[in-house]
Amino acid sequence: MSLPASAPVRFLAAAGPGTRVVVRYRIDGGLTDALGHLLACDAGSCTVRTRRADVVIPLELVVAAKEVPPAPPRRPARPA
Repeated sequence: MSLPASAPVRFLAAAGPGTRVVVRYRIDGGLTDALGHLLACDAGSCTVRTRRADVVIPLELVVAAKEVPPAPPRRPARPA
């Protein structure tokens, strides 16, 4: 018998690919966040495309997740 899914896991399962999310999950020694676009979510993990890399997060480590607004536009470089 499996345990019912937590609210953050239910949100990730229902969110469509391309949704901008922040996912907080457990790591050795504490917690960390992945901020980016949700690529996929299956029964065991979700994948978030951050600015640096695609992050695969086991769902049993997720403690919070929510949708976030689009990133603000980048500011133009200052003239030298």
